[in-house]
Amino acid sequence: MKPSKLYQAAEKAIFQSLKLKPGESFLLVTDKQKMDIAEALAFYARKAGAETTTYLMTETLRPITEPTKLFKLLTEKADVITYLLEARIEEKPFRGFMVSQGMKLSRICMMPGITVDMMERLVNIDFAKMSEFTKKVISAMKDADRVIIENEAGTNITFSVKGREWHNDNGDIGKKGKHGNLPAGECYTCPVEETFTGKLVISLIDDKLGHGEMEFKEGRLVRWKGKGIEAIVKNIGSDQTGFMIGEFGIGTNPGARICPNMLEAEKAFGTVHFAIGDSYGIGKNKSKHHYDALVDKVTIIAKGKYIAKNGKFLI
Repeated sequence: MKPSKLYQAAEKAIFQSLKLKPGESFLLVTDKQKMDIAEALAFYARKAGAETTTYLMTETLRPITEPTKLFKLLTEKADVITYLLEARIEEKPFRGFMVSQGMKLSRICMMPGITVDMMERLVNIDFAKMSEFTKKVISAMKDADRVIIENEAGTNITFSVKGREWHNDNGDIGKKGKHGNLPAGECYTCPVEETFTGKLVISLIDDKLGHGEMEFKEGRLVRWKGKGIEAIVKNIGSDQTGFMIGEFGIGTNPGARICPNMLEAEKAFGTVHFAIGDSYGIGKNKSKHHYDALVDKVTIIAKGKYIAKNGKFLI
């Protein structure tokens, strides 16, 4: 009997993305909302021969902002970790802990807010083909000393990525120290902070749909407007590290679409995203915060050439 689309996607996640091996310890952190996906992943983890532990985060303990001593011990002992929880803004610090812990001690797959539909459309894909296209985008962008991002909504921002490392989020999380998302499908770096100046007109920030504006001067967010960004700024409070640019990414998954889930929306063709807060070691900024903001239907110019125009790739 042929597996369902969900189970086909889970098989690809376990064998093509995480590349689980016999005898590896696999920690699967989930909640009741994601149990169908957790069951499918655990099924193939067992087939891979991994020693699988499932940690169910109950609603009565949420929002969780920091790990318990026992949970921290679990993350220290795991070879592979998958984070499969409904996305909540209050849990950003906990997600930051998970990423940091996974990159230091094991390898980690982050799947905040993923749905069965997203698994079936965006994980049950040809990872190799997507990776090759993402490499083309990186090649066109790498070491550009002047990048321009514009759209008809009013976005106009310039910056340099010269000397900054690019990452191909192609779903390959098979080696120790790797951190990636599923669904995959983006390339990302961190702008050279002091060059990052201009205005972003956003359609989504941290899973909150709606128009917003963010103005930057030399890498720092100095003005903002819109309910979504105002909620983020309130959460950051007086922590100045949360106002610095931390990431620039380009969506490269052709099946992704703009929706209230940033995990999917930031992968869509014709979009770029910028994050304030932590730069995950690519740039200078370290922070417990990291909030992604989406800009759609973009024109991208790098090295004097059009990479995309009005949301359509030209490479």
